[in-house]
Amino acid sequence: MATMIQAIRMALAYGEQHLGVTDVYGEDVGPPLGGVFTGSMGLKTAWNSPLDERGIIGFAIGLAMGGQKPVAEIQFVDYIYNTIDLLKIAGNTTWATAGDWCVPMVVMTPVGSGIRGSIYHSHSFDAMMTHIPGWKIVMPSTPLDAYGLMLAAIKDPNPVMFMKPKALLRVRPPAEDQLIPGEPNDEKVLKDMIDAPLGDRSAWKPRWPKLEDYTVEIGKGRIRRAGSQLTVVSYGRTLPLCLQAANELAGEGIEAEVIDLRSLWPYDWDMITASVRKTHKVLFVNEDTEVTNFGEHLVRRAIEDFFYELEAAPKLLAGAHLPGIGLADSLEMASVPQLASIAAAIRELAAEVP
Repeated sequence: MATMIQAIRMALAYGEQHLGVTDVYGEDVGPPLGGVFTGSMGLKTAWNSPLDERGIIGFAIGLAMGGQKPVAEIQFVDYIYNTIDLLKIAGNTTWATAGDWCVPMVVMTPVGSGIRGSIYHSHSFDAMMTHIPGWKIVMPSTPLDAYGLMLAAIKDPNPVMFMKPKALLRVRPPAEDQLIPGEPNDEKVLKDMIDAPLGDRSAWKPRWPKLEDYTVEIGKGRIRRAGSQLTVVSYGRTLPLCLQAANELAGEGIEAEVIDLRSLWPYDWDMITASVRKTHKVLFVNEDTEVTNFGEHLVRRAIEDFFYELEAAPKLLAGAHLPGIGLADSLEMASVPQLASIAAAIRELAAEVP
């Protein structure tokens, strides 16, 4: 089965072939590298931009308003912060022009911890991005969802921020997940078809599978595990950890329902509502810093909507409020939620009685 980065690359190839993608670009996005995580390797429309994040975002706005369909990459989200005013312009253009101008651009960028990237390559962007109205925002946790969300992003007339959790980009999907439509069953065959060899790549060309359309609707979550005692809502890197913790705690008699949000805006409040009204307890988990966290918004809404139905206060488990993440394994693991801390939070919430 494809890894997430292979799934993203196949989605972009499908976008070139069938959805009118005109430019996939950014720093080191074109040949020979094809992106630092190989997300654009072998794409026909991929090209290298200057090392200029403002230029990358500004050019994408211009291309989109000019009728093109760009997919721009910011190499690491840590370097997107100097484009905030341009992201705001992209987000408010349709509103400001009363619908006369749409901005159908996709910005993809790797986010989060998990690769020992230290203080300059480990930032999250969840809360900051949800503060910019006008954007749709997605973050997958499986290759199939990455493929479907990328196609949805390409098709959307609005600007879409596609956040790629770095720690999951080269991880194989869970066994129960489905193949990407058109993907060969043998992962070695797929690698031979779409992964460039080491060394000289000047004559190499990918052999794309006969990929099919598959769209994950932006704004729709996914129940990854059914449960009856409490609800755990997560996305991105922490979602597989929440799922693993819930499966292990089932042996202790704790039945947690795990929701993969997949989209941060819009988000699936209907799914959260149905789950919390069943379990009467909810834990939100992500790795962004805990102060002014996106999960805090969800906690606030849970209190407002379910105050008289909750059997315990909603909880948030998030990253520590630190200027950055250290390089050492121990520092990184202490900075953001891990399996043990997630399991402890679930166990503690399950034990609370009204």
